[in-house]
Amino acid sequence: MADRFKSGDKVKKSGIYSVLHEGEHADAHDVTCIAGKMFPECGECGGAVRFLLVRHATHIGRNEHFKS
Repeated sequence: MADRFKSGDKVKKSGIYSVLHEGEHADAHDVTCIAGKMFPECGECGGAVRFLLVRHATHIGRNEHFKS
């Protein structure tokens, strides 16, 4: 699946990602990830966490209406 990522992958698109943890220590939840950063490991399940792009969003610093 093209919009599913794992810990250590580089974030290519800023936006809202659903986080899916292995095991039962955490329910799925949404986070904001910024392009150019790396998807982190979970403190509990390590690299056994996946990130699914829910909605792409341009970082405000890259939006033409807010550049200074």
